[in-house]
Amino acid sequence: MKSCLLSWVAATLLLGQTSKAQIVTSQYDNQRTGTTHSEKTLTPQNVNVRQFGRLGAFKVDGAVYAQPLFLPGVAIPGKGTHNVLFVATEHGSLYAFDADGPGTPPLWQVSLVGQAASPVPARAVACPFIEPEIAITPTPVIDLKTGTLYVLVRSMIGHPFAANEYSQHLHAIAITTGAEKFGGPKRISASVRGRGAGTLNGQVAFDPLRENPRASLLLVGGSVYLTWASSCDVGPYHGWVMAYDPATLEQQAVLNVTPDGEEGGIWASDTGPAADAAGNVYVPTGNGTFDAASGGRDYGDSELKLARQGQSLAIRDYFTPYNQESISSNDADLGSSGPLLLPDGRGPHPHLLLQPTKASMLYVIDRDHMGQFNRDGDAVVERLPMAGEAYGAMAYWNGHVFFAPSDDRLRDYALQNGKLVLSSSSSIKFENPGATPSVSALADQNAVVWAVSTKTWNGADKSAVLYAFDARDIREPIYTSEQNSERDRAALATRFVFPVVVNGRVYFGARGEVEVYGLLK
Repeated sequence: MKSCLLSWVAATLLLGQTSKAQIVTSQYDNQRTGTTHSEKTLTPQNVNVRQFGRLGAFKVDGAVYAQPLFLPGVAIPGKGTHNVLFVATEHGSLYAFDADGPGTPPLWQVSLVGQAASPVPARAVACPFIEPEIAITPTPVIDLKTGTLYVLVRSMIGHPFAANEYSQHLHAIAITTGAEKFGGPKRISASVRGRGAGTLNGQVAFDPLRENPRASLLLVGGSVYLTWASSCDVGPYHGWVMAYDPATLEQQAVLNVTPDGEEGGIWASDTGPAADAAGNVYVPTGNGTFDAASGGRDYGDSELKLARQGQSLAIRDYFTPYNQESISSNDADLGSSGPLLLPDGRGPHPHLLLQPTKASMLYVIDRDHMGQFNRDGDAVVERLPMAGEAYGAMAYWNGHVFFAPSDDRLRDYALQNGKLVLSSSSSIKFENPGATPSVSALADQNAVVWAVSTKTWNGADKSAVLYAFDARDIREPIYTSEQNSERDRAALATRFVFPVVVNGRVYFGARGEVEVYGLLK
C-alpha cells in the first residue's frame, strides 16, 4: 500500500509538470516524429568541439538497445526528488538514474528476468544480431497518469535448447521504486485460428523463442500495444500485434498478420508503431504471405491501420505495394523501418504517413485513403526512390524530414505542397544500417539534427560516433565525437541507436553503458 501511495504521489507531481521536458515513449511521441521542441540549452551555435563533449556515462550490466526514457522531478523514496533517466538492458535489468549525474550509482535497479531464469542466449535464437544475450530489446513506455513503466522481457529457464523453457512477460513497474504493479508480470500467450507456418490442430500459437519483439511499445487509447517479428528470419514465425490493459495487464486483443501463411514480421528496426489523434495504430509488416486483395487474411509487406474493436484488432485500411511478390522474394521488406505521421496539413491529403523501405523506396501515404493493393500501380501520394536501404525511421521538424539510409548520406527533404523534395545532403555517409536521426529544437528555432553511427551487420566491434548537424544546413557536421576522440570517444556501439536530447544533455545506449554528452564546464 505504501508503494502504491508513493507511486500515486509521484504521478500527481508529474502531471503538474507537463510543461517540462519529458520522454515517455520511443522517438518522443506517438506520431514518431523524432523531435523534441522544448530544448532550451543546446543550439547550433554552442554545439561544437570547443564547448560541447562527453560528460561521462551510466554503467549498466548489459548492452543497451532500448531507447532511454526521461521524467523530471520524480520523488524516489528515501533519496529525494530527481530528474530520472530510465535504462533497460539485454541482461534483463531496469535502472533509474539521476539524469543530471553521469557516473553516479542508480537510484534503483531491478532484474526483470526472474530469480530462476536468465536472459536468452544468442545461440538459442541462431542469430548474431544481439550478442551474447537477449532480454529487453524494445523501448518501454511510461504512463504518466499512474506513474507506471511498461516493459517487455524475454527469459529462459534451464537448458538453452528446450523450447518450452522460454517465455516473454509484460511488466508494469513503479517509476519511483522499480516494484511490480497490477499483479505483474503477465506471461505472453496467444493463438489464432489458421493454417499458416507452425500450425497445430488448426491453431497458430505464439512462440516465445522464435518471436522477437523489436519495435517499441505503444500506449494509446487505453491499451499497451506489443509487436513481434523474428530473429534473423529464423522460422517459423509470424507478425503479431497484441493489446493489453494497462491497469490490469489482461490481454485485450490479438492479431496475427499472416495466420494462413508465414512471416510478415513487424521489424521497424527498434523504432515503433505509430498512433494518430483518433487512436488508430499504424504498423508496417515485412516479407511474407500476402493474399488480402484476393479475399485472404495475410498481409505481408503492408502498412496496416488498426483499431481495437472489443476483443479484436480490426484492419481498417492498408497499403501494399503493387510489386509485393517481388519485394518479398528479394528480402526487401516494406516494414524494415518505422512509420512517421506528419502533422496535419492542408490540401487534398491533410493526413500523411511516411514509410521508407528496405527496397530503397519511400512511400508517402494518405492515412485517410491508404490505397490498399493495385496490381497496376500504387495508389499513394508519392513514391520516392532512395540511394540506400531503409532501416530505423525518419524525423520531422518545421517542414523538413531527415533520414540517413543504409550506406548513404543524411538527407533533408523539404515538404512542399504535400510532396517531399530533396533539399540537401550531408558529406558524411552512414554505413549499414544508416542512422535514425533525432532533432532538438526550441519550437521552430535552434534546431540540431543528431545521429549515431552504430554497429554494422556482422561487422567488427567499433565505437559509436555521435554526429550533430545544423538543421538549416546539414552539409557538414557541426560536431562529431571523434573530433576530440581522447575526450569524447563513446563505448562500443550497439545497433539502431536513437540519440535522446533533453535539458541540454544527449543520451544514447552503447555496450555496457549509456553515454552522456553536453556543454563542457
